[in-house]
Amino acid sequence: MATSSGRASGRRGTTRDYYEILGVAREATTQQIKAAYRKLALKYHPDKNPSDAEAEERFKEAAEAYAVLSDADQRARYDRFGHAAAGGFEGFGGAGGFDPSIFGDFSDILGDLFGFAGGQRAGGATPGADLRYDLEISFEEAAFGATRTVEFPRLEACATCGGEGSAGGKPPERCRACGGAGQVRFSQGFFTVARTCPNCRGEGRVVVDPCAECSGSGRVERARKLEVRIPAGVDTGARLRLAGEGEHGRRGGRRGDLYVVLSVAPHETFRREGPHVLSQVEIGYAQAVLGGTVEVPTLHGTRQLEIPPGTPSGRLFHLRGEGIERLAGRGRGDHVVEAVIRVPKRAELDDERRALLHRLGELEGRPAREERGVIDRVKDLFSG
Repeated sequence: MATSSGRASGRRGTTRDYYEILGVAREATTQQIKAAYRKLALKYHPDKNPSDAEAEERFKEAAEAYAVLSDADQRARYDRFGHAAAGGFEGFGGAGGFDPSIFGDFSDILGDLFGFAGGQRAGGATPGADLRYDLEISFEEAAFGATRTVEFPRLEACATCGGEGSAGGKPPERCRACGGAGQVRFSQGFFTVARTCPNCRGEGRVVVDPCAECSGSGRVERARKLEVRIPAGVDTGARLRLAGEGEHGRRGGRRGDLYVVLSVAPHETFRREGPHVLSQVEIGYAQAVLGGTVEVPTLHGTRQLEIPPGTPSGRLFHLRGEGIERLAGRGRGDHVVEAVIRVPKRAELDDERRALLHRLGELEGRPAREERGVIDRVKDLFSG
């Protein structure tokens, strides 16, 4: 997945409800959210409301709301945690405030509404796109860290033409249609509208003799293989940023970044809550009543757990420091063990155990049901 690069903004985000800002219901579809944003952007855009601070603020609020609600992951986090989650996406744009340029279709929407030509100045350097790589890791790799090798395709500068797109070193010519501006302008009512030049597609120049290797684009797709270091303590949803490992820019533009998004496979024995590991251990009825010692498997090896007399089923025991490393570097979490009393099935009981259980029931004043053989039940049938 390619994403647009962005810079952190100093503006503080709004505290108003995003759905209220756009005027849509919380169950609104993506298309309804986009349509609502288009309407507000057209109404409050600064170019249509010069020197109107209130209109400018309404425009920024709408852009901020749309940026979050149009992204499925961010919308889910906002629905669950509100504004406390909406500002926490440091992987794309930082925590310094809202930056609409990091969302891929923001400039496209403005282009549709007003004919703006987004992106870089014509003829200038264009940064490469950011890339996303989804990587599944094991429970143990998440707990202890690991190094994984990933391979993915990306656009790299063409070695044949040096990224210029022209064969034989011949430089591109200035576009005659737009005079090298990358835009063509025309009047529409009271506005002068600028649109991307269809001849050079906003480049401001045209490759006359295109390179055979890259067909004039200046970039070719290559397979990139690299090692990714996974820190101990990561969990599903963690994003690892590898600076400069995204697509190459054009005409000397900076490279994009690669974001490795992690998902942790479930474990057959353990569950996880933050840095803590949860599991169950079965104990017998005698151990629950009289106490005993059981072995508990943990991520760090087998541990002995003391069961005190009178332990009820469901009691939790904490093995301190036997959990997962905290990312903040404050030690490990705990391994929380739930003791579950195992009730044997009838088929597992021999005559001696049945007799003991019947005797126990009598001593407790809660006699167990008498088990009768097949012959006794047949006699009752005929005698009745």
